[in-house]
Parts: sequence; C-alpha cells; structure tokens
Amino acid sequence: MSAKNRKRPAASGSTRTTTKTAERPPVASGNALERYFRIAERGSTVGREVRGGLATFFTMAYIVVLNPLIIGTQADSTGAFLGGGSAPNLAKVAAATALVAGVMTILMGVVANYPLALATGLGLNAFVTFGVAKLPGMTWADAMGLVVIEGLIILVLVLTGFRQAVFRAVPPQLKVAISVGIGLFITIIGLVDAGIVRKPAGPTPVELGIGGFLAGWPVLVFVIGLLAIIIMLVKGVRGAILYGIVGATVLAIIVEAVGNIGSQTDATGKVVNPKGWGLNVPTLPDQIAAKPDFGLLGHFSLLGSFSAIGVVSAVLLIFTLMLADFFDTMGTVVAIGEEGGLLDAEGNPPHVERILVVDSIAAAAGGAASISSNTSYIESASGVGEGARTGLASVVTGVLFLLATFLAPLVAVVPYEAATPALVVVGFLMMQQVKGIAWDDLDIAIPAFLTIVLMPFTYSITAGIGAGFVAYVVIKIVRGRASELHVLMWVTAVLFVIYFAIDPIKQLLGVS
Repeated sequence: MSAKNRKRPAASGSTRTTTKTAERPPVASGNALERYFRIAERGSTVGREVRGGLATFFTMAYIVVLNPLIIGTQADSTGAFLGGGSAPNLAKVAAATALVAGVMTILMGVVANYPLALATGLGLNAFVTFGVAKLPGMTWADAMGLVVIEGLIILVLVLTGFRQAVFRAVPPQLKVAISVGIGLFITIIGLVDAGIVRKPAGPTPVELGIGGFLAGWPVLVFVIGLLAIIIMLVKGVRGAILYGIVGATVLAIIVEAVGNIGSQTDATGKVVNPKGWGLNVPTLPDQIAAKPDFGLLGHFSLLGSFSAIGVVSAVLLIFTLMLADFFDTMGTVVAIGEEGGLLDAEGNPPHVERILVVDSIAAAAGGAASISSNTSYIESASGVGEGARTGLASVVTGVLFLLATFLAPLVAVVPYEAATPALVVVGFLMMQQVKGIAWDDLDIAIPAFLTIVLMPFTYSITAGIGAGFVAYVVIKIVRGRASELHVLMWVTAVLFVIYFAIDPIKQLLGVS
C-alpha cells in the first residue's frame, strides 16, 4: 500500500495516446532477445528498455535504505531485532531487501514480460513492524510467518479465480482511506524519529522539537533534506527521494565531522543528548562495499503467531495484510499498463494472471526473507515514461538491485534525520488519494475518517482499519442497507469486534 511502495495513479494530464496491445501486429524479425520480450511488437527498442530499467531502479532504490530504517531499527515484543540480535543490523536487512527485490523483479520480467518492478512495500512494512511484531507475545519470526501465509493465500486466490470476490468485498473508498491512514502513520513515524515531534515532560501529549522549538544541528539536516526532496519533486526530478536521502546523509557526515555532535542515547538506550543524532552517528564508513550477509533468509515461523496471539487475532492480521497487498497491486498493474499503452480493449494488461502470480510469490518471498511483503511499485511508471514496454526493463532493474546487495554497509551511515524526510514525503504522496473519498456521503465518509485518524492517533494501523470496517457495517445496518454488505465484510466486522473486545471476552470466559 504503498507509498507500498507508493500507490498512486499514473501522472495526470498525460498526453500519451494509449495503443492497445491487441491492435499491434506481431513482429517476427529480430534477435532472440527481441523475440522473447516482443520488444518491437510493443513499439520499443532494447535501448529504451535499458533506459527504462535504469530509471525505475534509481526512482525506487531508496527502499534499500528506507526499509532497514523502518523494520531494522525496531525490536519485537521480546526486545529482539530482526535476525534475533539485541541491536539493529541494518546492513543485513538492506542486503536481504535488495536481494528479494532483484530476484522478484527479474522474475516479473522473464515470466510476465511486464515493465513492473517489485520491492518491500512501504506501508506494509510499517504495519508488520508496529502493528504485528510489537503485539504482546509476537516475535519477528512470527510476524514474517503471517506475511508468508498472506502471500500464499493471495496466490491461491489468483490461481483459483477467487480474487474477484475478495476485490468486491471492501468498498473502494474504504481501501483509499486505509492507504491515506497509513500515509499519515508513516508521516508521524518520520516526524517523531527525526525529533521534530517529541513527547514533553508536561501534560501536553506532543510538542514541536524541544520545548516547542526546533533545536540542534540534526534537526536542521532533516529540514534541509525535506526541502530538497520537495523542491526536486516540484521540479519533476526522477529519483528525488533517493537523492534527498543521499544528499542529507552527506550533509550529516559533514556536520558531525565539524561539530562532533554525537548520539542522542547512550549504550543503554537512555537519552543523554537530546540534540544529538538518532539511530546512527553519521561518519565515513570503513568500507563502501562488502560481501552481502543474507542471514535473514528463512527466519520465519509459519504458525508461531497462532499460539502467540490466538487464532482470531492472527486471522485478522492475515486478512489486513491481504487487503493492503492485494488491492494496491491491482491498481498499480492497471496504472502502469495505461501509462504504457499496454491494456487491451477491456482494460486488462497482457498476461495478467502471470503478473499476479509473481506478485503473490513476491509477498510470500518477502516474509520468508524477513524483510516484509514485496509488492509491485508504482515507481515503475518512471521507467515506462522513459519508453519501457516489456519485461526486459524489469530484468535491468532487477540486476541493479542484485548489485546493490554489495553496498549494504552504506545503510549503517544514515541517521534518522537524513532518512525520515523521505517518510514525510511518502506520507504526502499517499495523502493525495484522499480526494477519492466522497466526503458528502456519510455512509463512507465516517468510516473513512475513523480509519484515517485512528492510525496515527493510536499508533496502530490495525485499530484504524478495524474501526473503519466496524463503523461501515454498523452504518449500513442502521440505514437499512445491510443487503449491500458483502459477506466478507460481515465476517471481518465480527472478527474486529472480537479483536477489540478480546480482553473482556477473556475475562468473561476466565481465560488468562
């Protein structure tokens, strides 16, 4: 749901004329590469595919840095970090993130022949981190096991054709609200981690900076990084987020070298220097490249969550993950196809079943590699904008991700203040979807509102989704429109009611 990854429509106002794939005559000439990917038939060239693959990579390569800073810096409910250690290992998370992105993007190109790249979904990784792994009794292995199950379920839905039923179950505008809510959730995470929003000592729940003022050189690095990304976005610079992270990191290294600011916390995690750096103290790395450590692969427990949090809670989490993953993928696939003129007369992309199969496998693969669900990226539109029309562009992007696994040590240099501007910008991009909600229709507006506001205000994505679903069902019942509800909405609403009331239910049943 990304930001998953940032899910948003293709650029509006495009004057590109959509040429339906079915209308193009087949072209048999050319070498084996052109024949396999049908490059000439789709009106492209090898050069355009390579340029498109490069553009897509540089537009979404930020995920190799950002994913470790979201999931790699947070401990699960037992206090353990990804991989089971007592301290973050960001290089290991970065290497696994790049590896799975590379393999699955190449698979998309070779199997589905579609110019679509995949990587860990933003929004999804935040949900797995704060909404799953931190639940009492849950471990990172348990959380990633749920991701694997979710991906396998989506795969079954694709193979059996049941995906249409799931797609119809949740109102489209409620899906939009979920995406917007996750965008605000990501934003508050970024602002808190950067020290822009802090919890004061007094009765006020939050405040700006320290004592209501922005203080410290690291905060200035955040502000400059945020402004830089905004300016590049306004100017239409591709790769703005990645460039912003890199530029802010370089600035942070210079500031630390001159000012010797140091870390916010001591070895025990206690804040001793409020004006210091969060997460990492930015210094020049000992090495830029190193042999990647893929030790995270396989660190998941398929059924551990069921015993840790109970069957009802585990099923709800799987369903929530499935919603976030499944619907955003459909929107992204169609948006990319429309941008590249690849849709047929019915608005379907070529080999849609293959595309969805690869995307489903990617979701499960992300969980199996302990780096959260992998999903299709709307940033692929940047490659399509450069002329990419086939899976060859995806192969190029995937190869670049594989090469990026050797650059994982660089991630340990990036402080929060250099990376979190990207989270704020991603939150804005996801917030843009709010215009898709009919705010004058109370049947959907109230559930959407509750979904959006409760995610950041409760620091729980699950709470927001649950409140929205329950409110939607209740309003439909009160207005005498219960017949409009899909059976899956009934089931999900009941499950969320049980989820919210699990403690009193346990007390009633005498279960500890």
